[in-house]
Amino acid sequence: MTEEELKQRFKSFAVRIIKMVDSMPSTLSARAIANQIVRSGTSPSANYRAACISKSEKDFVNKLKMVEEELDETVHWLEIIMETNMLPSNRLQPLHDEGKELLSIIVKSIVTTKHHLNS
Repeated sequence: MTEEELKQRFKSFAVRIIKMVDSMPSTLSARAIANQIVRSGTSPSANYRAACISKSEKDFVNKLKMVEEELDETVHWLEIIMETNMLPSNRLQPLHDEGKELLSIIVKSIVTTKHHLNS
């Protein structure tokens, strides 16, 4: 997968998170979670773009770690939303799967870059 393709996947993921948040119920708990997930679910896109223009491999890894943390948090909130039935699981599962897949890609990129730095 190219850098541009991954940027597009992150942007699409962010857009899907925003649309999901806009469809959540207006309960107190849903609003609290919506505020968290809209932040954590959209920042990986911006942080990945920042990583792509980093000045060094060390800076690249640090930015990817931020992406990893935000994606992991987003996956967590998606699981909470599914387990509390705030939205139908069948609607959220593809988004959850994409979050986990993006997380896996980022973790592999971190490991590969760290290995390259240490060799």
